[in-house]
Formats: sequence, C-alpha cells, structure tokens
Amino acid sequence: RRAVAPSCGVGQDRRASDGDPMDRTESFLLTDLYQLAMMEAYLANGQTDTAVFEFFVRKLPDRHGFFLAAGLEQVLAFLEDLHVPEDDLAWLRESGRFGAAFLDHLAGFRFTGDVEAMPEGTAFFPDAPILRITAPLPEAQYVETRIINILHYQSLVASKAARMRLAAGGARLIDFGLRRAHGAEAGLFAARAAYIGGFDGTATVAAARRYGVPVYGTMAHSFVQAQDTEDAAFTRFAHARPEGLVLLIDTYDTEAAARKVTALAPRLRAEGIEVQAVRLDSGDLGALATSVRAILDGAGETEIGIIASGGLDEDRIAGLVAAGAPIDGYGVGSSLTTCSDAPVLDCAYKLQEYAGLARRKLSAGKSTWPGRKQVWRSHDPAGTMAGDVLSTAEDWQPGAPLLRPVMRGGTRCAPAEDLGAIRHRAAAEMDRLPARLRRMDAPADYTVEVATPLRDLAEAVIHRMEAAEGRKLR
Repeated sequence: RRAVAPSCGVGQDRRASDGDPMDRTESFLLTDLYQLAMMEAYLANGQTDTAVFEFFVRKLPDRHGFFLAAGLEQVLAFLEDLHVPEDDLAWLRESGRFGAAFLDHLAGFRFTGDVEAMPEGTAFFPDAPILRITAPLPEAQYVETRIINILHYQSLVASKAARMRLAAGGARLIDFGLRRAHGAEAGLFAARAAYIGGFDGTATVAAARRYGVPVYGTMAHSFVQAQDTEDAAFTRFAHARPEGLVLLIDTYDTEAAARKVTALAPRLRAEGIEVQAVRLDSGDLGALATSVRAILDGAGETEIGIIASGGLDEDRIAGLVAAGAPIDGYGVGSSLTTCSDAPVLDCAYKLQEYAGLARRKLSAGKSTWPGRKQVWRSHDPAGTMAGDVLSTAEDWQPGAPLLRPVMRGGTRCAPAEDLGAIRHRAAAEMDRLPARLRRMDAPADYTVEVATPLRDLAEAVIHRMEAAEGRKLR
C-alpha cells in the first residue's frame, strides 16, 4: 500500500489537558425532564434501594449482521465526574419546578454504583446487554439519558466504520466527517469510534489532542482557486507543507492536473519534497483513478498514491474495490458521521431488578428479559463466533462471559484502556465473525440463545406480577 499522508497522535485514548475547553464539566441539566421528575418522586417515596438497569439492542438495522460496542470510556468518565454544579442547582431553584428537599439532595449528588460492561470493540447482537448499572434507584435512573446518548452514537459509528473497513480491504480509511456531523461532540465521538472500527485516522485535529487518534490532512479546492494557476497552487502548497504532501487534482481538469503533478514531482524531489498522493473528490472515481494511475505510472511516479473522497459509503467503496479501481485510500465524511443508511439503533436502557426482585416490561413488541444477565460466547475450532447464550448472571454457560466489572462504588476498576488496544480488539472481532456477517448485505441471523434459567425467571416474574395485580397479564 502506498503512503498517502503523514499522521500525528499515538492512538491512546486520553483526556484533554487542564484548561482545555473540551474538558469542562458537562451540565447536569443535559438530561430529560422526566429523569429529574422521577428522581424527585423516588426520593419522596423513600425508593432508594438498589436498582439494576441494562443497556441493550432490540434489533439490528437491515443489512447489518453485527454491531460493535463503543463509548464505554466516555460513560465511565461521565459517571466518575457526576455531580450538580452550583450554577445548574441555582437554575433548578429559580425554575420553581422542584421542591426544596429534592434540591438539597442534589447538592451532594454523586454516582456511587457498580458497572459491568462488554469491553469496547466487542461485537454484539440483539437482546444481549452491553452495559449494566447497579446503583440506588435515583442514581441509576438519572444516568439513562446520557448513557444512551453516548453508547448509541459511538456504537453506530464504530459499526459503520467496521463495515467500511471490511469493504475497503487494506486501503487506508480517513474520517472526513466533522463538518457535517450533527454537532461538535458528535464529530469528536465519530473520530474516536471510527478509529475503533478500523479507520486509520481522522481529519479532526481536536480528536488527535483529546483521544490520540492519528490526524491526516490534504488541501481544499479553495486553495487551488485562490492561486492564479493550478501549477502555482501545487508548488506553493508543497513548499509551505512539504511533509506528507497530498495534492487535490480535480478542481478543473483531473487528467491535466495529474500531468502537472508528474512534471512537478521530480523538481520537488530535487528539493527533498516527495508528493505522497493525489486526491480525487468528484466525478467517476473508478474511471478517473484508472486514468490518473496510468498517467502517474507512465511518468515513472509509481509511488504516488491515489486518495478518493466525495459521497462515499461502504457500498460505493465495495464497488470500487470489486472493480479493481487503483485507489490507495478513502476519505469518508457524511455517511460515516451521520450513519446515513441506519442513523438510529433500536436500543434501550431498562430496569431489570429493584429491591432484590427481578422486574420485567411486558409492552407489546418491547418486552424485556428480567434480572441481571450475562452473555457467554462460543467459538468453533477455527476461532469463528459460533453463538451466544443469554442467561441470568448467577448461571454459568459454555463459552466466555462478555460482561466484565469496570466500576465499583463509583470508582473505576482499572485505568482507561488504551485506544489502540480497543482498536485491535475490534479488528480481532471482525476476523472472528462468520463470513456471512461480514457481507454488506449481511443477514441478521447470528444465534443468541436464551437459556432455561432466564426463561424460568421470566415466567416467575410474570406469575408474581399477576398475583400482585390480581389479573392475567398475558
């Protein structure tokens, strides 16, 4: 694979340095009103016993055979730092919506619970919990909105990125999506999640500082347009930014620009500057890449790579790869950060136990399996995923348990995991997927078996609920 651009960053997830505005405490008010209303009602009624909530996915989008867990690091950081800043508390008092007893309680509010979760980069499937919160009921209730907000989006993007990695093979993948992401935080989270899912880096500079994601850059059409000639644009940019030089060649006439690059490259080389790649951002990318490759090779510039961008997604990438297009890397923007084919994952964060009793939701189409659960995964002799078993946490099934303790009493069990290690885990998970689930039109047919102990618990919960209600619930 040809080199296409330099990078900086060490691939290690880390917090921003002191004073970084991105590291400011997020507002306690970044939640739904009903979370605060329920908290006040719980406290008014003395309902502060231990509750268990689990985050899971009900079903996968069409054509998606798997999803990747991502966002756990940001969830743990949120829980560690959870408190009510003075200005938020003052606003709540001024709003007149809440009583004095509740507001006094919030003054000392912290998360004191436990968390079990699948490690980031783990492939997951419907009904299996990705994360479990065990905490006093008001705490476990409040964190719902932000936990879903973080896990849902990063898992969407990581999974989208993994599909693109499967489509692209060994070609380089760069996140170009900040400008069309749905907000700045989404752009940052997308850069991180895409790196987990197999992208090589991002164009988002803040993601390099905050998370250590390798950062890449080329040039825009505006730079070319701002010069009197295309030759001048290429020369001036090369002299100003000689490291990892990538030239955008489709502003006017792509093939003519490629010939200009072949004339310029030897002169720059004599000055110690190498053209690493050219970028195509419009037109028939496959045909243009073929003609540009011929122009470059015909001039002996076989080491100059070709990057393609512009409206790409996994299907277009797969098509270009299948057609043999000589493209060394892809810059992907909107389809990645908006997950355009499936922008919403049918996921939920539901109460599974309270005050020592398993709880179950029976809503049509949204019923839940009750109690604390564990997921065991088996592999065949070749190491391919063979199926998962969902059962009660107290049970034991063949295979490896996927949920692990990550927080106890509001404190992490271990330091933040290295982002490179998470990325490596995700790549290994992709290698272990059954071949049918790696396709772009994958069937959602991975086996998640519900074990007898969990089925028995579900029946017992219904019987208890029916006795309490004095009527049939099914």
